[in-house]
Amino acid sequence: MLNRISRPAVRLVERYLPDSYVFVLLLTLAAAAAALLVERTPPLELLRHWGGGFWELLSFSMQMLLVLVTGFMLASTPPVKALLQRLARLARGAGSAVLLVSLVSLAASWINWGFGLVVGALFARELARLVRVDYRLLVASAYSGFVVWHGGLAGSVPLTIATEGHFMAERIGVIPTSQTVFAFYNLAIVAVLFVVVPLVNRLMLPPADESVYHRPEDAPAPTPGIAASPADRLENGRMLSWLIGLAGMGFLIDHFIGGGGLNLNIVNYGFLMLAILLHGTPRRLLASLHEAIKGGAGIAIQFPFYAGIMAIMTQSGLAADISQAFVSFADADTLPFWSFIAGGALNIFVPSGGGQWAVQAPIMIPAAEALGADIGRVAMGVAWGDAWTNLIQPFWALPMLAIAGLKAKDIMGFCLIQLFVTGAVIGIGLLLL
Repeated sequence: MLNRISRPAVRLVERYLPDSYVFVLLLTLAAAAAALLVERTPPLELLRHWGGGFWELLSFSMQMLLVLVTGFMLASTPPVKALLQRLARLARGAGSAVLLVSLVSLAASWINWGFGLVVGALFARELARLVRVDYRLLVASAYSGFVVWHGGLAGSVPLTIATEGHFMAERIGVIPTSQTVFAFYNLAIVAVLFVVVPLVNRLMLPPADESVYHRPEDAPAPTPGIAASPADRLENGRMLSWLIGLAGMGFLIDHFIGGGGLNLNIVNYGFLMLAILLHGTPRRLLASLHEAIKGGAGIAIQFPFYAGIMAIMTQSGLAADISQAFVSFADADTLPFWSFIAGGALNIFVPSGGGQWAVQAPIMIPAAEALGADIGRVAMGVAWGDAWTNLIQPFWALPMLAIAGLKAKDIMGFCLIQLFVTGAVIGIGLLLL
């Protein structure tokens, strides 16, 4: 049944969803129109919001570009290629390939969202080399695992409110992760998604005559050449790579021994140092970098537009009004659910967990206090809403799509089905558990 339902969804998205760059331009116009018509923002003030916020995500854009580049470089090293090939050989056919990539992506995303995006995409590429399976569904399955990230170890909302001195600490204090990430209802939602997401992906597998196959090509192997000059010897020698790579790994060991945790910078740093070590020579690393950087164009051009949209939504008051509209008819039991729905709606325009919490917390927390709702559960409602609609938001898919060599419209039809299924699981979990 799911296969029959997914066919029209896939055809609809392939026909009508434009390139992700065109999508962000349309979102920009939609946010601007809403600010003008709903918030009565003066046009000049709106223009200032947009232009002033355009470069607010520069640091994050560089981090995301490095997610793509360092992940690709690491995956192209001989040891990692061999490991991915061994894992991929566990798949006995198209169905098991879809299940396997879903589970790997879910597990990696629960640990760290940046790690999940890279591992899922790279594993999908390797599976496509060894197994004859619809490549669109394979990559969509890898991306669907991303839905659990905000209920996992690197969730920005639960980690923020568990940190001393966070921006709402004077009002709600510190809420430990035992009441959010490791609360029974949250672990139950994650556990159900670990079963439902792979199963739904498997049931959407198209028949062989409707499948789209694709075999990603390996990056061309660098030619060492003859080390005739001192410069050539440095480029083809291993000494510099070993010195820098081992020093980098020493920093990581010290970081974790000292109690440091995983974050996007640490993930990228680890990928880079491992790539330096495992490629062996600077020339091999640079050849891999040349291949990796080709997929980064979408990130470089589109993320500033999303920063501009976020500025319009937050500074015009539109984001706050969207949240308030959902809160207005909630009670203590249903507020976490409506926080989830509000977070999902707002995430289409403000695809940032931390940014969303900054906008929604001043509304959701007073509402939770007034209604007597569980503040930790309300916060997780916002977090799950942010993660949920990422399934149809190309913002987070860009690094994975670049690694996989696909466009958003290739996978979003399958993700649309997952949106409805996972939304039901998360919503029921927040209401009943």
